[in-house]
Amino acid sequence: MSPALQITLIVTIVIVGIAIVGYLGFKISRSTKELGTYAEEATFQALHHMSVAVPHLGRGLTEEGAAKSAKALRKLLGCSAFVISDSQQILATDSAIDFTPGLEERAQAIGISAITSQKTQVHRTPGFDLVAAPILAGGQAVGTVTALSERAGASFVRAVSEVAVFVSAQVSTAELDESKAKLLEAQMRALRAQISPHFIYNSLNAIASFINTDPARARELVIEFADFTRYSFRRRGEFTTLAEELEAIDRYLLLEKARFGDRIKVSLQIAPEVLTTQIPFLCLQPLVENAVHHGLEARPDGGRISITATEDGLHAVISVEDDGAGMDPEQLASVLAGTTVNMHVGLRNVDVRLRQLYGNANGLIIDTAPDEGTLITLRIPKFRPPPQTLEPDVMP
Repeated sequence: MSPALQITLIVTIVIVGIAIVGYLGFKISRSTKELGTYAEEATFQALHHMSVAVPHLGRGLTEEGAAKSAKALRKLLGCSAFVISDSQQILATDSAIDFTPGLEERAQAIGISAITSQKTQVHRTPGFDLVAAPILAGGQAVGTVTALSERAGASFVRAVSEVAVFVSAQVSTAELDESKAKLLEAQMRALRAQISPHFIYNSLNAIASFINTDPARARELVIEFADFTRYSFRRRGEFTTLAEELEAIDRYLLLEKARFGDRIKVSLQIAPEVLTTQIPFLCLQPLVENAVHHGLEARPDGGRISITATEDGLHAVISVEDDGAGMDPEQLASVLAGTTVNMHVGLRNVDVRLRQLYGNANGLIIDTAPDEGTLITLRIPKFRPPPQTLEPDVMP
């Protein structure tokens, strides 16, 4: 979850907690003068019930999450019954009383009214009152919370509305997390697609050229090609270690050297203490590929690629440098802004992923000019962010 979302969630919990404590404190103050002690207890109970509900709503508005959070939310309000619905049906009910015939139908009817109006609705009967408040996500009502009370005063109605705000925050956060996960998966697919068909075609041609003259070398290259593609198309998650990424790059460069021979020279300076650093999967290989195809391939005499990684306090500093053709800084800015298509797509993709994972201040740092080569630097925190998606390590 991003810092902005964490702050929003904390503020929402505090606001809802204040509203609920105010409601409970109002009830308690009518029966005792010892407001301070009881208010502290009410605060603790309100925050406790909210903390119980949070993890169960973290995956959105589901039957399982609703069922596990309904009891805590009923206790939070101190009501006789509590219902959570989506836009189609009741997901969960928790009740301290026996439901009379037709009560769930009435709860669903008032819930539909709350969804339609996107406002809290109150339905009064001789024996009890029903209060339904809409659950909002993305500006749309996606469900309701409905509470039953013997008498729903203004404080209770407000408390139910604030609980709906609290549930809305959880559902909205879950939807944003899901959208982010889908975006990261789309970017990963784009990076895998970036492994150029020309590279595959040229690698297979290079392998074929050794079959008759050097069968042992051909077998070695086939193994390297298989290992590289297996790594590139794995589905084990969005992070890897620097050591694993460097192994994949080594295989990639062996295949490119089979084509270019001595035209490509490679040097590595890697500090051992950063080899275990968790980095975004496929965040370095596209940079090396960019150096080969846009920096060195067009030069008859080729050039050198230098990869370095050092420790700098809480960060691993990784750079990929080539002495090739370089880029025009204005064109590079256009590429990173996404206004230029089909050129250096891998650079923009890696830059966007880094900014999403570590913040806007942690994108690619690129120093380049025409005929002056290119230096690309990444600063990766040595701690690993919470993974967004984890999938089995199998080939698609």
